[in-house]
Amino acid sequence: FYFSGFYYILIVFLYNNINNYDFMVKTALLYNPKIKEYSFGKGHPFTSERFEIFLKFIKKKLPNFKSFFGEITSPTTSSKDLELFHAKEYIEIMVKASKGTILPNIFEYTTVDNLDPETGYLPEGIEEAARMVVGSSILAGELVLKGKPSTRAKLGAGLVPHRNKVSGTGFKKAISLGGGLHHAKSEKGEGFCIYNDVVICAKKLLKEGVNKILILDTDAHAGNGTSEAFWEDNRVLFIDIHQDPRTLYPGTGFLEEIGKGKGEGFTVNIPLPMGASDDAYQYVFEKIIFPLAEEFRPEIIIRNGGSDPYFNDGLTNLGLTIDGFKMIGENVRKLADKVSQGKEVDLIASGYNKEILPFAWAALIAGLLNLNIELKDPDKSLAPSKKSGLEETKEIVEELKKILRNYWRCFQ
Repeated sequence: FYFSGFYYILIVFLYNNINNYDFMVKTALLYNPKIKEYSFGKGHPFTSERFEIFLKFIKKKLPNFKSFFGEITSPTTSSKDLELFHAKEYIEIMVKASKGTILPNIFEYTTVDNLDPETGYLPEGIEEAARMVVGSSILAGELVLKGKPSTRAKLGAGLVPHRNKVSGTGFKKAISLGGGLHHAKSEKGEGFCIYNDVVICAKKLLKEGVNKILILDTDAHAGNGTSEAFWEDNRVLFIDIHQDPRTLYPGTGFLEEIGKGKGEGFTVNIPLPMGASDDAYQYVFEKIIFPLAEEFRPEIIIRNGGSDPYFNDGLTNLGLTIDGFKMIGENVRKLADKVSQGKEVDLIASGYNKEILPFAWAALIAGLLNLNIELKDPDKSLAPSKKSGLEETKEIVEELKKILRNYWRCFQ
């Protein structure tokens, strides 16, 4: 069962001055128009106009961006790729349900939040769109790993990898709009997620010979599907910073959840108190994320998460400002430069305040790529103190260090 499509890739050539010499960083921004079908219907928090809204916003904010659109015919996203994580039976059920087949046992395979609130069914075409999300994230990983698509993918006119003065050839970073569907489990979809592209992207990279991957999940909700996938795997360090699971779906991601077997100590949950704002996040980066990453030394970083940690998101209760999202992007950029030769895959989809979403996504990307974009917080007058939740976060960090000191030298 195959689907093919065209990915529009925005190649960004950014010229910066670091250490008194100019260098070029190349980034691919992947978006497939078919992803607009990844929508759960009217009245549902997750609708797909978010992607077009963001693209229009970022183009307006960067009118002189030295960039161009090219087309790339991606490798098809096959069931074989999906089966790197998902059960064959689950995939078959999603295909049938998305084609309108009425299945009396549907709730064995999905939760009600993955259904159209008006019809009570899985939206038509959403399974195909979910495959496109996975395909986009796989391609993002491939671009960062190899610098170009595989021979199965054809570059569009004018879209030829240019020489990079830092890494030789190819891409340093790739951003996939629509990626980050971290709640989908191997045999069940939930939390607005059909297929887990985060997991499949990572597993594909492992299959290609990557030995160490850091997955950094900054979504407000704990990535329970991703956690399940790598619970016993020491090749993947999964760091998940999210709202206190006692106060938010999915109710997992406590400090004590650290993995099992070979993977014990390689799942790191950082549950933040409600209202935790910019300084709390910065503290976590400095005290937990940077030390762990520097000791682990991943070959590639995968970050996922959108705008839902924003203080006025609507579905969540964290306290990030627009400046806070830029700070996350900056930290990820610095981290990648320090430990993975700048190689980073970024997956962005979440966020439920439609007015704020493009600002937050743009801020993430601005930080990640060291872009100077003027982004005034529309709700700034309502923002919490940047120190909101900081003292409680410090206590959480100390408790986490005690839990992890048996596994990581940096905390001994």
